[in-house]
Parts: sequence; C-alpha cells; structure tokens
Amino acid sequence: MPNHLLNETAIPPHLTSLPYRNGVGVMLLNANNQVLVAKRIDMTTEAWQMPQGGVDSGEAPLQAALRELREEIGVEPKLLTVLRESSDWYTYDLPDELIGRIWGGQYRGQRQKWFAMRFLGADTDIDIDTPHPEFLEWKWVDMRMLPDLIVPFKRQLYKALVDEFKNLVNQTA
Repeated sequence: MPNHLLNETAIPPHLTSLPYRNGVGVMLLNANNQVLVAKRIDMTTEAWQMPQGGVDSGEAPLQAALRELREEIGVEPKLLTVLRESSDWYTYDLPDELIGRIWGGQYRGQRQKWFAMRFLGADTDIDIDTPHPEFLEWKWVDMRMLPDLIVPFKRQLYKALVDEFKNLVNQTA
C-alpha cells in the first residue's frame, strides 16, 4: 500500500529501523465549513491540532477515529457524518528530540488514515473535559489556516490534507 511520505528533513540513519505507529486523524467540519482544532495539554508552544490518535489492535481505522473523537472531545458518532476517507495513508517523522520521549521511543513517527467528517451537533456537545483530557481549549478555524497552526514537523501533512479535502468546504452542510 503506497504512503504519502511527508518529511521536511532526512531521517538520521540510526532511526530508520524504527517503525511507524498506526494512527488516525479527523478533520471535523461544522455547518460553516470550519475545522475543529484543539491545543494540546502537554505542549508549551502555541500549537493546535485536529483530533487524532492511535489504532488499537484489531480496530479498523474508522472505528479508531470515532473512538478518538469520543475520548478527546466527547463527541458521539450519532453527531457525525463521514464525508470522505483519505485516499491514502500519510506518514510523518518525529523530530530527533521527540523520538525518545513519545510512545516509549518505539516509533519514528506515525502512519495515519484521515477522515473528513461533518459535525451535526452544537458547540455545547463538544467537551474536552474528558476522563483523560488531552486539550486545554478548542476552536473552529478556516481550513486554509491549518498548516499555520500545527507544529512544524506536521506542517506538510496538514498541507496535504487541506489539498485533499478542500473541495468539501464548498459542499453544503
């Protein structure tokens, strides 16, 4: 299965033997075609991201995406419509300084399947105060802003996602 490798820099040789962690992400669009982003609780920088997370053993990517939305922002599947699945898996590499700190140093980055979904609920249905909170705050933004909001090592990934899903903002909710 082909991947979109989205590296801004070359991977150091000693890290190329590490695998990618399987993950998913969701571009959640509201009725105004804005995208939900949230600020991570464990980041000191002003970086925002779309909901994402790992795929559990035996779990299909769509199941993982729906679970992640429930766990991260408290949104139930009945408030969602899947608009599109990414045409491919996207990969990104962690910067050297994060490889030993994230995921126990077992992975060099993530291999992700992305989903664009329409949010059918009200803003009050979004609750980041979950049993295991990951975010400090959230907001709706224009899709074109996404690459400017994310950490630099994921910027190419977000540019590719905007390119793949940009025609969805012209569809009515």
